[in-house]
Amino acid sequence: MKPSVYLETTIISYLAARPSRDSIISGHQVATHLWWESYRERYALFCSTLVIEEGEAGDLDAATRRLSYLKNVPKLAVTDTAKGLAQIMIDVAVVPQGYPQDALHIAICAVHNIDFLLTWNCRHLANAMTRKRIENIVQAQGYCCPVICTPEELMEDENV
Repeated sequence: MKPSVYLETTIISYLAARPSRDSIISGHQVATHLWWESYRERYALFCSTLVIEEGEAGDLDAATRRLSYLKNVPKLAVTDTAKGLAQIMIDVAVVPQGYPQDALHIAICAVHNIDFLLTWNCRHLANAMTRKRIENIVQAQGYCCPVICTPEELMEDENV
């Protein structure tokens, strides 16, 4: 059975965006496209109705491009259990109060037993300073926390 990967909205946004002139964002876009083209088949991909809602926002052409990547990706439900777990993460300030959707992405993964949460949100999710705190809270609630990582971290070096 393939490991499961939850595609958080930033992944789809980087795939669908026009090439950036910012060197860091451009590098993230290149890494995201490389992961999508060369590694995604190794995983069972998932997103959620939350990702769809976030992907639909903004410019219609950009939203159409974002949603095209998700057309055949199974959507996980945003359950009351996930909402409750997300609220706990906000209440204990593991995820800032102003970013409930970030907590909800983590909670959806935990409730649905997803192995990896793939994201470029390094401020609140794929952040070395917060990952351990997130894991501790999720595990204290009886769930297995997904590995929160960027596409660069989820590419295997086949030469090792």
